[in-house]
Amino acid sequence: MGIEIERKFLVGDRSVVASLAGTAMRQGYLSVDPERTVRVRVSGVRAFVTIKGVSSDSGASRAEYEYEIPVPEAEELLDRLALRPLIEKTRYRVTAGRLVWEIDVFTGENDGLVVAEVELPSEATAVVLPDWIGEEVTGDARYYNASLVSHPYRDWDKV
Repeated sequence: MGIEIERKFLVGDRSVVASLAGTAMRQGYLSVDPERTVRVRVSGVRAFVTIKGVSSDSGASRAEYEYEIPVPEAEELLDRLALRPLIEKTRYRVTAGRLVWEIDVFTGENDGLVVAEVELPSEATAVVLPDWIGEEVTGDARYYNASLVSHPYRDWDKV
């Protein structure tokens, strides 16, 4: 079984990606059931279907299965079957210490949201936080991409 272990944080200093080239992503969900989400993603010139299980109590790990599919088929699934709105974002990869962080800058319905994720070999792995990291949101379901479909960031009450 594939297991995804990651921690998620808000980005406190967005200038970390200012000079980087990112990868545009368009993704949608065929199922947002918390027990099993099914996502279709076009990432640059590649496409994937991903099935994820329920999150652990900490929110940091869950079963994950990902398969590459032809881009035209992914586009058709996004256009015809995916729930709305689609998730649109640009992903940047930043190495800090021995870890590679993925920073997602959202656009469209989720414009203004910037989240960093780091995948880990175990939940016990120590993580040294770079100075551009903000609040940890691991396990906060509002920040799951699947949740952003039914409750986009633009609709949140922001302080």
